[in-house]
Amino acid sequence: DRSPSRGLGDVYKRQVVGRAHGRVNSKAYTARMDATNYALLHDDGVSVSYDEADIILLGVSRSGKTPTCLYLALQYGVKAANYPLTEEDLDRLKIPDRILKHKHKVFGLTIDPFRLTQIRSERRAGTQYSNPRQCQREVSDAESMYLRNGIDFLSTTDTSIEEISGKVLQALKLNNRLQ
Repeated sequence: DRSPSRGLGDVYKRQVVGRAHGRVNSKAYTARMDATNYALLHDDGVSVSYDEADIILLGVSRSGKTPTCLYLALQYGVKAANYPLTEEDLDRLKIPDRILKHKHKVFGLTIDPFRLTQIRSERRAGTQYSNPRQCQREVSDAESMYLRNGIDFLSTTDTSIEEISGKVLQALKLNNRLQ
């Protein structure tokens, strides 16, 4: 029996429109919003300064950098920037010095080349961007650069944003960030 006389009436009395989670910890909320703004401003290598970043995600285009950065910001208040490995970086097989100087907070993302081709084809079918050979080369070059520079990385192919975020936090020893 779910009648209000059995205790659910109290639940209805406590519900307030616009309040999804009860009392808000304003300090944690502010940290999450600041981190979200940081992630948006530092998306796809837009920023030239990574000094404030807690995490810098590297990866080829469409490997999950942006959604992971936003999730880290919204859920944990982590200032996460991302840098897309560009054609120039991949041609030189070199991670830019402005990223490597922050190596202690860099983490790489990779993806199965076949899956990358599928994702890119949804955006720009029939282009060099979604060409299977191009995707294979980019992924292979990115992984080689991670290995050569001692950068931890993981495949996002069959991994949720929540799992990616948890693994990144753990690898960079930030998993107790907002306990």
